[in-house]
Amino acid sequence: MKSTLNPFLLFLALVAPLAAQTPGTSAAGAKAQEPRTVIRVPVNLVNVLFTVTDKKSRLVIDLTKDDFGVLEDNKAQRIQYFSRESNLPLRIGLLIDTSNSIRDRLRFEQEAAVDFLNETLHHGKDLAFVLSFDVTSQLAQDYTDDMEKLSNAIRGLQAGGTTALYDSMYLASKEKMLFFPPPEPYLRRVMIIISDGQDNQSEHTRDEALAMAQRAEVVIFTISTNRTGTPGPGDKVLRYLAQETGGRAFFPFAASDLTANFEEIARELRSQYSLAYVSSNTAKDGTFRNISIQPREKTYRVRAKSGYFAPSQ
Repeated sequence: MKSTLNPFLLFLALVAPLAAQTPGTSAAGAKAQEPRTVIRVPVNLVNVLFTVTDKKSRLVIDLTKDDFGVLEDNKAQRIQYFSRESNLPLRIGLLIDTSNSIRDRLRFEQEAAVDFLNETLHHGKDLAFVLSFDVTSQLAQDYTDDMEKLSNAIRGLQAGGTTALYDSMYLASKEKMLFFPPPEPYLRRVMIIISDGQDNQSEHTRDEALAMAQRAEVVIFTISTNRTGTPGPGDKVLRYLAQETGGRAFFPFAASDLTANFEEIARELRSQYSLAYVSSNTAKDGTFRNISIQPREKTYRVRAKSGYFAPSQ
């Protein structure tokens, strides 16, 4: 996380080497032996990126730390770091459904995705990859800021086959967006899924895919390709994935609306807040802990991840 006081430097501040000297040993002898003990203090630092909108769904971008409270499993936490993060490096995973169900709309979706990356990626700072999925997942282009490579990869996709949405999410999160230790400076990891939300091929379940995305601290934006005019089961899945990770689901009525959806995503990515707190729960039990960010102004709406997985032993 990039802020006035970088939260990851907290780890360095809490690692203290101590020189040990036994009674009767000379200072020179102690220096020669230089026995040291490193004390590592466990810190459960939780980072949260979030978006705030007013009752008319307009972005609110001028708030401060004092405008929010944070609850973890219904217990109040003290915000230690806060900033308005409009310029953090982006790592974008673009997941495009190429199953038979979207064949008629694929070309327009490809061009809208290319335009989005052209407008959003900052050369030398942001990176994106392209992954297509039908029966299996295919990495069409690995991380790069080269728009020619990304454009060629997107435009080269072809439709065909059944749909393995959850497997593609799981793969992208685990192989491309899960970093240990956390990256420095802190990165915003964004997954954009263009799909009808239906899955009839995956080995992984929806909850397994979501859990892996949550472990990778991925924010998911979904764009539905359902053009029936009637919300389907897949639309509910897309809404759920976005809601649980602090993203947003879009349901364009016509293919031409995709451009506006991508513009909204780009605007939101440059208008987020970030905060960090040291969890009062120091147990390293690997459990999922719920997070709730409470705005002081009750008419504001906060979109943030629903929680995180605690570290494990």
